[in-house]
Amino acid sequence: MDITISEHEDERRTRAVAVLRTDARSPLRGEGEARRRPSDTEVPEIGDELATARALADLTYKLMDVTVGDIEQFTGRPMHLPC
Repeated sequence: MDITISEHEDERRTRAVAVLRTDARSPLRGEGEARRRPSDTEVPEIGDELATARALADLTYKLMDVTVGDIEQFTGRPMHLPC
């Protein structure tokens, strides 16, 4: 897994991209963003952490969807995994 974090000071935002690579399928990508209000104290680590958490959450849901599709393919029945 690779996580890339980019800080955009002029826009007061941080963006994170999490990419999961496996030999079994094409890469899955999750994205997250954090924005800082003008009144917020500037602490870059918080933006990095929040954007990364959101990217990982996005990736989690995409991976769950892929998993459901794989299970449905093998069982031939509709499937729902609770989060």
